[in-house]
Amino acid sequence: MTYKLSDFDYNLPSELIAQYPVKNRTNCRMMHLLRDKSEVLDEHFYDILNYLSCDDVLVLNDTKVYPARLKAKRASGAEVEIFLLNPLGDNYWLCLTKNFKRVKIGETLEIAPEFSAELIEKKEAKPDEIPEYIVKLSYKGDIYETLNKYGSIPLPPYITREANKDDDSDYQTVFARHIGSVACPTAGLHFDTDLLEKITKKGVKIAYVTLNVGLGTFMPVKCENIEDHTMHYESFSISKETADLINNKKGSVIAVGTTVLRCLEATYQKYNKIIETADKTNIFIYPPYKIKSIDKLITNFHLPKSTLIMLVSAFAGKDFIFSAYKQAIENKYRFFSYGDCMFIE
Repeated sequence: MTYKLSDFDYNLPSELIAQYPVKNRTNCRMMHLLRDKSEVLDEHFYDILNYLSCDDVLVLNDTKVYPARLKAKRASGAEVEIFLLNPLGDNYWLCLTKNFKRVKIGETLEIAPEFSAELIEKKEAKPDEIPEYIVKLSYKGDIYETLNKYGSIPLPPYITREANKDDDSDYQTVFARHIGSVACPTAGLHFDTDLLEKITKKGVKIAYVTLNVGLGTFMPVKCENIEDHTMHYESFSISKETADLINNKKGSVIAVGTTVLRCLEATYQKYNKIIETADKTNIFIYPPYKIKSIDKLITNFHLPKSTLIMLVSAFAGKDFIFSAYKQAIENKYRFFSYGDCMFIE
């Protein structure tokens, strides 16, 4: 069966979009999907401990979000916004912008007295694409220390409030180590250190990959024929230790989040196994694609018509996923980054 973009649409009441996380990470609700029985259970995330065994490998994405959103001023005093996407080398960065229509090539924008950005290039974009820019940053010291001082965490646009200091930690997994993402791998937000200790004591093998999450994962699909959509590339790495744990596993490989799934599936697709690698991928997974690299998935609820809801539909079956989403809406689950989650097995 060939699916169209409209097949992945659903109506979500705006009040179900979580604006804040739950107070205790593990207390969020967890919709448990049993694929072999087409059964749905309503649980809480701390119940995940009951479904993990000593033979399993739990795979986490240890990327760290940096404060990518910068407010700057033109010489006239007009305010603009710069959203850093990824470094290009020599202080050049690819970025998105706001209120940039009148900014000229070569113009310098002040972010702070010793921190500025010069507009170098506006990249060509199709009418339905968001234009990207290249800026050159000028600063003293380390760039990420500078961003921590002057930038803010880039909350997704469906979180309609302003970011606050709590978001600096709330929008970061407790195991984040390698800085490089503009968006959090949010399935990992439900773990706290206490739960991870309990999982380790149970004998579950915990493995890490690093996939730097870019906006490509979340960019809307605009073509009705989904096969015409092209994903942005995202860089990732897998260590030898992680590859060995997965290849020698006796139980299930459980991916925590769609970013982990994409990283592992891209590698498996290329080598027919998981290997130590540093690579990049623009893999786009949608039904009827059959996922081979993992057995189970922990994931949040995803936006209508998004590549992520297509991915989970490929993993669990489109009809089953949309039936579960309907039930989640009826039972007032909280959606998206700060919301509740699914455990699909």
